[in-house]
Amino acid sequence: MNQERLFKVLLGPHITEKTAMASGAATQVVFKVATNATKLEIRKAVEQLFEVKVDDVRVINMKGKTRRTKTGLGHRSDWKKAYVRLAEGQDIDFSVAE
Repeated sequence: MNQERLFKVLLGPHITEKTAMASGAATQVVFKVATNATKLEIRKAVEQLFEVKVDDVRVINMKGKTRRTKTGLGHRSDWKKAYVRLAEGQDIDFSVAE
């Protein structure tokens, strides 16, 4: 995998109450990813960037919402998120900033 592409696949962690519960019960981490990223690219990017072993990747396409504005209707852009299940004993901690 191209090193430049590696940094463009993962856009950042997606941290909400729902993802916090998913990370507590199972070793899952949720990322916002590029809309053209594949499961294999996501797996390799997480393994190389965070030095962990990935068991499973599940991808969801999130549709942008339609919003009413002062000038008419607007539309938020579509985006993609990935639920990444890590191997037993592996962990990624986003709460600690170095």
